[in-house]
Parts: sequence; C-alpha cells; structure tokens
Amino acid sequence: YRCDDFVVNDTKLGLVQKVREHLQNLENSAFTSDRHRKRKLLENSSLNSKLLKVNGSTNALCATGLRNLGNTCFMNAILQSLSNIQQFCCYFKELPAVELRNGKTAGRRTYHTRSQGDNNVSLVEEFRKTLCALWQGSQTAFSPESLFYVVWKIMPNFRGYQQQDAHEFMRYLLDHLHLELQGGFNGVSRSVILQENASLSASNKCCINGASTVVTAIFGGILQNEVNCLICGTESRKFDPFLDLSLDIPSQFRNKRTKNQENGPMCTLRDCLRSFTDLEELDETELYMCHKCKKKQKSTKKFWIQKLPKVLCLHLKRFHWTAYLRNKVDTYVEFPLRGLDMKCYLLEPENSGPESCLYDLAAVVVHHGSGVGSGHYTAYAAHEGRWFHFNDSTVTLTDEETVVKAKAYILFYVERQAKSGSDKL
Repeated sequence: YRCDDFVVNDTKLGLVQKVREHLQNLENSAFTSDRHRKRKLLENSSLNSKLLKVNGSTNALCATGLRNLGNTCFMNAILQSLSNIQQFCCYFKELPAVELRNGKTAGRRTYHTRSQGDNNVSLVEEFRKTLCALWQGSQTAFSPESLFYVVWKIMPNFRGYQQQDAHEFMRYLLDHLHLELQGGFNGVSRSVILQENASLSASNKCCINGASTVVTAIFGGILQNEVNCLICGTESRKFDPFLDLSLDIPSQFRNKRTKNQENGPMCTLRDCLRSFTDLEELDETELYMCHKCKKKQKSTKKFWIQKLPKVLCLHLKRFHWTAYLRNKVDTYVEFPLRGLDMKCYLLEPENSGPESCLYDLAAVVVHHGSGVGSGHYTAYAAHEGRWFHFNDSTVTLTDEETVVKAKAYILFYVERQAKSGSDKL
C-alpha cells in the first residue's frame, strides 16, 4: 500500500478491497492518535467530554477536520464552509460515485487519484468524496490529498505549498465545478441530475458561462449595472451574473480594528453593502465610452441586484495593493447572524415576498495575520443549530458570541425559507 502498488484482480467477495479499506483506516488512526487528546470538543466551559445529549440519547460529536497538507488552510476553510451549506453539499453527496472496474485501473480511484494518470481526473468526484468524509463521524480528521492533487492538475495557480487567497480559491473551485458539471458526470447528464433535485427548479437558475448547474442554481445572482454619461445624460444598462459580491470596507472605518474600540462609529455589513450599491462617480482612469458622444466621458455608475441567489456569498475586500506591497484592512465589520435584509438593494423590491429577501448566516471564513501570502485561515459554520470552529484538523464547538466577534473575510448567507423571527439588520 505504501509503495502505491495495487492488486488488479479482486476476488468475487471483494477481499482485496476490504484489505485496502482496512489499511486506509489504520493509516488514518495512526496519523491522528497523537492529536486525539487535543481535540476535545467543548459545548461550554463545563462540558469536558465529546459526548452530548441529543434527543434524549448520548451521541458522539461527529465533526471531522481536514488535515493541513502544507499551507492548505485556505482550501480547508472553504471546504468546511461549503460542506455546511446543506442544499449545495447534499447535491454532491447524492451524486453517483465514479467506480472504474476495467483493466489496470480497477479500484485505484478509491484512494489515489494520482494513480489514474494525468488525463483522468475529476474535480466533482474528489469534491464529492471529501464532502462525504465530513460529518460521518468515523474519523477525527480527513486528508483531502486526492482533491488537492486534482486542484494542482486543473488549477495551476494553486500548485506548490505557499499560502493562497481563500476567496480566489473559492472562485476557481466553483467555476471549475460548474464547467465540469456542464459536461455531464459519470455518464449521467447534468440536466438529468438537476431535474432529479426538485428544489432546483428552472425558475431559480442563473446561467453563467453557458448552461445552468447546481453551482449557479445555488450561488448565482444577477446584478444590473447602470452607467450614466454626465455630459449628454445617456444611460447604459447591462446585466451581470455573479456567484459572490466583493464589498469594499469604506475608508472612514479602516482605522477601527476591534469590536470594542470606541473611537468613531462601528463599521457594519450594511455600510459595506451601501458602499457597493450607492451611486458613484467614476474617476479619470475609468472614463466611460459614450456611444452618443462617440468618446470617453465622465460618468456615474450604480449597481442594483436584479436577482438574489439562494446562498448569498459576501467577500469583504481586506487586501489592497499599495505602491510596493499588498496590505490588509484589519477593520472589524459587524454582521448579523440572522435576518440580513437585502430588499433595499433590489431593483424591483415590490416583486419579492416578505421572507424572500431575508438571509441567515451559515458560515464565515476568517483570515488571521497581516498579509495575503501569510497568516492562517479558519472557518466558523453552523450545523444542526450548533456553531463549530474549523481549524484544519481541529474542530471545536463554539458559541454565537464568539462567531460575531470574528473579523470576517467571506460570509455565506442562506435564504430564509420559512418565518423564524423578525429580527433584521
């Protein structure tokens, strides 16, 4: 097993496969035995056991961490966040598994994608296997080695073991999942798979780069971009699909570092959203080519949200370039756990229902440190009513008070399906 060699011809009872699975379990347990003692999952300061009372019975907490393969915390934080977006995660976990049963490749894909050779890798399959490994409770940490190999293969930007930007990785990951699903998966048409999931109706799809997939059905929204020429008044409108919104932290808040600091007003998520959607006059470097004036002119622009997604992903732009280096904006931004109301940013709010514009927080990615090429990423996510902190292979129970103090980098909000309170941002 360690020299990555395989027996090709299995028995009818699949005994060789059972040996492989047993060896894999041994390797997992050996790797984590020395860390097991450190991984006490505490619900509060008085809880000193991994056992929790759930529905009257005692159950072990089944959260699974992701091993750091060498500065891969940026990937782990995104994977843990996506795994806790239920509708998105369930879609992939319900996909049929890829099983290669012919010739020399039989059985190898189970653990070592690299054994398949360079021309036969599937991001969807490795993403599916990683999601299936999380929350099943059979191990304290899972190694996303095969997924990382596929990432190296199809996303050259992420080769090597240097720290990467978690938001950039998320965009590449979603884009490549979208493209691969467009081409069909495991011999099953993408459209057939979507049709089988009744919750992803055609009316809720947003097409980005071709046909719709679960990626655009869940994360896809549409912006209306209005540009007005200040010389002749000509208005230009276009619709731009999006998978996430990148929000500036307004400059007047950039010196406020912590939640409890009292010098000046607190920066809120509403301030960032307002800055994104407010009317803005473009500067000299962004002159608009007016078709009526036949030349570049000064103009204003404004964004409206024409269609909200099922999962609203908000990226706070904490990294910006100066003349020589990329600095981090370390400002604390206050964000709601429940009831984020997006109605005032809609192009046609009158056409939306009272609950359709309300969002509840599902996950938060946090960057710790001073620079994009350094530091560390962790994630907070809600699962079955409880909040967890995912720090690579370590997973701990936490509380809402800790989550709201986090300096968020990426926020994942899920559309509220039913009335569950009237608190709003």
